[in-house]
Amino acid sequence: MSLNLSAKKATSIKLFNFSAPAMRAFHMSWLAFFVCFFAWFACAPLMPVIAGEFHLTKDQIANISIASVAVTIVVRLIVGPLCDKYGPRKAYITLLLIGCIPVFGVATAQNYESFLFFRFLIGAIGASFVITQYHTSVMFASNVVGTANATAVGWGNAGGGTTQALMPLVLAAIVMFGVEQSLGWRIALLVPGFMMIGVAFLYWKFTQDSPQGNFKELRAQGIDTDSGKKGGWAVMVQASRNYRVWILAGTYGACFGVEIFMHNILAMYYVEKFGFGLKEAGLTAGILGLLALFARSLGGILSDKVALRKGLDGRTRLLFIMILGEGLFLILFSQMNVAHWAILSMFVFALFINMACGATYAMVPFIDREALGGVSGIIGAGGNVGAVIAGFLLLSMTDIQSCLLVLGGFVIVAGCFVMLVRFSVEHKAKEQRLFEQAILDRKNAA
Repeated sequence: MSLNLSAKKATSIKLFNFSAPAMRAFHMSWLAFFVCFFAWFACAPLMPVIAGEFHLTKDQIANISIASVAVTIVVRLIVGPLCDKYGPRKAYITLLLIGCIPVFGVATAQNYESFLFFRFLIGAIGASFVITQYHTSVMFASNVVGTANATAVGWGNAGGGTTQALMPLVLAAIVMFGVEQSLGWRIALLVPGFMMIGVAFLYWKFTQDSPQGNFKELRAQGIDTDSGKKGGWAVMVQASRNYRVWILAGTYGACFGVEIFMHNILAMYYVEKFGFGLKEAGLTAGILGLLALFARSLGGILSDKVALRKGLDGRTRLLFIMILGEGLFLILFSQMNVAHWAILSMFVFALFINMACGATYAMVPFIDREALGGVSGIIGAGGNVGAVIAGFLLLSMTDIQSCLLVLGGFVIVAGCFVMLVRFSVEHKAKEQRLFEQAILDRKNAA
């Protein structure tokens, strides 16, 4: 028999309720993504030191930036269907345990080539994003899923800001104990690897795949999940036939892709452009990621609120406004030649880019419920395609400032495509019924 995954989904977010499966999945998924994001970009704030040790050129730094996100494209496409087939719990644990290997490996790099190789492999843990969004999507009902998705990833995304601010301080603390800086950055990069192992154990202990239980046990009872009726790749094929998926993949490239590109180059930009020290540059660059603590959630919350009155079309228009604001303030940031004005414009840019990311994935659960893993995987991969394109753009430009100006124009163009997203009357009616039912269930529970 089949199991409707909409049954028993959480209709509210109760942050301090650790007994409910949905809330345990919520907290563990954002924590796992936080640790993965921390490990993914732990090298970035230390790049001025690493670049000096390996005598890296501008092109080599750009290649490292591209490598750090390139493999994520492929892994995100794979991970989505694997969540459908094996469940998000097993997928996350496996990714954490395998992903920690290159995190440890990068600390052993002796030259540009070996550093590039491990930096490339580390990018695989960026696929953690897809699992986080998948897990919250199957745990929460229509009325709060946008908020749950955006908040879980927003809190996890803060790992990018935390690593920008914390890793230079960790390095400074190690050096204070008399360790040479050339060895200190390697010791510092061991920290996120051990964090990943610890979180893998917690994920195994405290989570389950869906509100009803783990996919394996449910199927052993003769119960199929909605997505489990198809093979993993059948889900991917179904998702790839939906034009909305590709538009949102481009949109996500314009927000999340730009964000992870900025994580890679911001500290270096502040050092080169404004003469900041390593700690000051790291703390300033960390603003981008730390704003995700609330700005991503805000994007999802606003999307859910707009949907109360305007439905799916309202979610689409809101996303367009956020992408437009992101592009305009990125252009403004690129033209700032005074440090405090640059920081102010970056702050507003960071608000828009994080809200746009949240609003994008607030739409994901409504694109195709029967191919959720495929939809999440393709759109998530689109984010990394955007980061790779930004990396190649940097290679072709004379400096980072010019690259950011052109990139802002590309973001605005990508945002315009959002307005091409349309839903049929039947599709909107079905989603509205589910939305209203979730609201009613929440009232009855209260």
